[in-house]
Amino acid sequence: MADKNARGKSADKSLFWADQIARDVLEREKGLGRVKTIRTEMGMGASGIPHVGSAGDGVRSYVVNLALKGLGAKSEFIAFSDDRDGLRKIPIGFTRELEKDIGKPVSMIKDPYGCHKSFGEHISSLLMAAFEKLDVKFELKRASIEYAKGTFDKEIVEILSKAGQAGEIIKRITGQEKYLSQLPFLPICKKCGSVYTTTAYGFDPKAKKIQYKCDQDFIGKNVNTGKDIVVKGCGHEGECGIRDGKLAWKVEFAARWRALKINYEAYGKDILESVRCNDAVCREMLGWEPPIHSFYEMFTERGGKKISKSGGNVFTPDMWMRYASPESLRLLFLKRLGTTRVVDLDSIPAYMDEVDGLASLYFGRSKTSNEKELQHMKRLYEYVNLLGKAEDKASIPYNTLVNIMKLAKDRKVAEQMLIRTGHAKGKDKEIGKRLVYAENWLKDSGVGSETAVKKGQKLSGKQKTALKAFAAGLAKASSEDDIKNLCFDVANQAGIKPQQFFSAAYLALLGQERGPRLAPFILAVGKDKVIKLLKSI
Repeated sequence: MADKNARGKSADKSLFWADQIARDVLEREKGLGRVKTIRTEMGMGASGIPHVGSAGDGVRSYVVNLALKGLGAKSEFIAFSDDRDGLRKIPIGFTRELEKDIGKPVSMIKDPYGCHKSFGEHISSLLMAAFEKLDVKFELKRASIEYAKGTFDKEIVEILSKAGQAGEIIKRITGQEKYLSQLPFLPICKKCGSVYTTTAYGFDPKAKKIQYKCDQDFIGKNVNTGKDIVVKGCGHEGECGIRDGKLAWKVEFAARWRALKINYEAYGKDILESVRCNDAVCREMLGWEPPIHSFYEMFTERGGKKISKSGGNVFTPDMWMRYASPESLRLLFLKRLGTTRVVDLDSIPAYMDEVDGLASLYFGRSKTSNEKELQHMKRLYEYVNLLGKAEDKASIPYNTLVNIMKLAKDRKVAEQMLIRTGHAKGKDKEIGKRLVYAENWLKDSGVGSETAVKKGQKLSGKQKTALKAFAAGLAKASSEDDIKNLCFDVANQAGIKPQQFFSAAYLALLGQERGPRLAPFILAVGKDKVIKLLKSI
């Protein structure tokens, strides 16, 4: 691990966003003098398949926690599972039997796969597994448990006793008047079990009892079929305790922040209004200065549509790590928070190559004249490695590996090709992992269907002539030196520069203008295969 004092010095001077946030949090909390342990937090949805955005929430809060520790603070990262939320949509791949549970708290719905205590626990376990792969250390808290044991009792009583003030705050910020006539609390109906069909209209602070009616309609959805599921209130009227439901979203964060003493939480554009409401409720009603926040833009698919955990366009952390390293996924989360970024298969190679580019700067293999930019890139690389020991790993462009896999059609053959070209020294664990990523990407992206002929269409007439002559002479070449000499001879005869020939050869064989040393690469691929490819241009 990096030296603690060195980490502290880096955090003191760094302009990287996590270090700046950590300094701001520490300075404010010292001024307020209210906590000994600084807590960063994320809210973890438990109703739909966790996507990369969900994991991003956790990684961002975790690195601020690391930055705080680097400054010498005692800090914890809490992942809070919102499993008192009702099921709104049946996610892709889940059974139709869940239609009967639409509107019920996910912690009270049976796990359809039978491997966890509830549907909510099954869903949250997927994100916890992703955190483990990303090496994110967290303390898990579940809403169902925290409500049941009374963690939020004091906050619920305060908010419901001043419900009119909460309603005015919500109206002021959002224009919504709903909570001027009802309490910001969603009881779980004792008769039908739904949490989204109830209206809370009365509160007895001494008895800590809430009066409610189950009189609302709620429209859910089965994403698998596109079918809307209408859930009607059962008509039951009764009362419940303050632990028998959940606070409405526009006040719930505030209760959580004060009860758990949260000092930092990031949020995305989709919950901007909710965060503003909760900040005001926290400050004006609960007397707790709300957490310092980071605002981040959302991840989208290539068409611009927001990635949805309950919709059909989910790109999960596990999907990403099928094709690329945990470091590349952490990079996606940690660079430029205010920029909307596309997340799909096509975006992955660039992130793998960018991690390698950061490593090259960090270890001095490449340089930049901008010292400020260099320090920022180095700090980003340290956070991509979670402030642990950064290793100078093998660096082969992702697309090169993909194209080598396309030619080799077998990982062992590809590995031998890389040993022959000098990219690997014997069996290399890191290169082995990268070839698995490339193989999976090639298999699922459909790029393997492209041919060298298509790539050859980018070539000039003289380059094609040189490649045809090269293919004709290659059969007689018996060594690396023979192939090297042939390259220069055919370039000269075709009237092009050697570099133009090499670019043409790489385009024809790999679909890119650069690649491994050509002569050993050709021998590794096999002369017959190369001749066949070049003759097809």
